[in-house]
Amino acid sequence: MSIRYLHTMIRVKDLDATIAFFGLLGLEETRRIDSEGGRFTLVFMTPPGQENASVELTHNWDGDEGLPSDSRHFGHLAYRVDDIHALCQHLMDNGVTINRPPRDGHMAFVRTPDNISVELLQDGEALAPAEPWASMENTGHW
Repeated sequence: MSIRYLHTMIRVKDLDATIAFFGLLGLEETRRIDSEGGRFTLVFMTPPGQENASVELTHNWDGDEGLPSDSRHFGHLAYRVDDIHALCQHLMDNGVTINRPPRDGHMAFVRTPDNISVELLQDGEALAPAEPWASMENTGHW
């Protein structure tokens, strides 16, 4: 028996805003499926060179009314990054709230436009504490 990771799926309300958010993280749209009959769009966002690490964004054209109340339950996505301070600054400069700042130089949390938690982890050793992160408080939930 063999198993292979394919992707993680999240439901999104505003497809363009969510594509833009993942673009800020450095992911690129690698595939799109529009289903007239099913009335949905699937967009796969993938880090460059990592075709087996996609996020499938599922957008139902008519909304999600009528779906079970637990249809949006989800933990978080996690990405390892080269420079957590620089990425968090880039996200903040583009209007993304840093819910859990990288005070420790190792871990941060942000949320997508649909409130999905995204964990960012520093590759290798933690960076030295730096401002504005070292003194920044948590914002909201992560």
